[in-house]
Amino acid sequence: MTLRRCDNGEVRERPPDEPRYRDALAHLGEVRSLEHLATPALVCDLDRFAHNLERMASMAAEAGVALRPHVKSHKSSYVARRQLDAGAVGLAVAKLSEAESILVALRADGNDASISTLITSPLAGEALARRAVELATRCSLLVVVDSVEGVIELARAAHGKADVGVLCDVDVGLGRTGVADVEQALRVVEEILSHPQLRFEGAQGYGGHLQHVKGRAQRRDATKRSTDRFAEVVMALESRGVTVALRTGGGTGTAAIDVELGVLNELQCGSYVFMDREYRDALGDDLEGRYEQSLFIATTVISTNQANFVTVDAGLKAMATDAGTPLVEGHDEARYGFFGDEQGFIVPGSDDDFPRGQRLMLVPPHCDPTVDRYDVMWLARGDVIEDVARVTARGCSQ
Repeated sequence: MTLRRCDNGEVRERPPDEPRYRDALAHLGEVRSLEHLATPALVCDLDRFAHNLERMASMAAEAGVALRPHVKSHKSSYVARRQLDAGAVGLAVAKLSEAESILVALRADGNDASISTLITSPLAGEALARRAVELATRCSLLVVVDSVEGVIELARAAHGKADVGVLCDVDVGLGRTGVADVEQALRVVEEILSHPQLRFEGAQGYGGHLQHVKGRAQRRDATKRSTDRFAEVVMALESRGVTVALRTGGGTGTAAIDVELGVLNELQCGSYVFMDREYRDALGDDLEGRYEQSLFIATTVISTNQANFVTVDAGLKAMATDAGTPLVEGHDEARYGFFGDEQGFIVPGSDDDFPRGQRLMLVPPHCDPTVDRYDVMWLARGDVIEDVARVTARGCSQ
């Protein structure tokens, strides 16, 4: 990727000179330039995106809660930069490679290398511990741990090289990672405090299982139970004189509930910038659902030979399929179905007419892994493609 300077002074990562990008790049800024995209393509509506940025930033600021957006949802240095500019205190990442690639791109963009970066998944093994310590020399790094062994590995790697901020990861009901109870939390934190090169910064309690609970009352009840588990660990630590300064977690589906409950002082929301069909189904008109759909998959009708459906060029490879099928934006009665790796079919609604060559916008079922399937994201207003941003951390799962 090469860099170019835009009229507003921002720097974008321009796609390489490849046939699949040339037509769209040649028509940037023109009316109906969306029609020049080679599809399937990832498209972000800039106005809706900006609305989502502002809404979440304002909610957090008004509540006096820090916002540390999770990069795993967008994997883009462009989006990360916009989030930081909107007041985010730092970034959350799932994997080391996400942090490594995003931070390199942000530095190339002229950003401060001391960006606070939290790795939200525990690391296992000496090699990853060494990579984390090396990263800590280039940013303000926080790492979560959920085992004494993980603390020891990190301490050995950090000895004489860097100070690393460490959080105790607490299982709040998801069961994926985190200490299982108060006793294990005490052992882990005691080990952290025994190493001068490690700084105990606080605790993480992320309830991924809560984010798509349908119905606000049900979601609030479930979140309250999880938060109580987290608060029990926090209180146990503080009763022993250990200050748990940072209490981080939460997500898009529980953000306002997390604020109401008042235990977390930092939110790790990610999907709010884009949203998807899965969140739309779960949140509806709830307070947590009042974000706009800004991410789409542009697809083209490639065949109309059948009487009851048309074929489009976005199939299984064009989106994550763990959450089912996408919606057809602007066509409420239309129904999409997978038609193999490369194609899908759309059954038109009663008022729909989808001729060969028509561009349609699909609402992805699950935004995070869908983004990871694309090299670039096209930035649009209406039918005008204004710019393009690289999916900087695509494939960074190590």
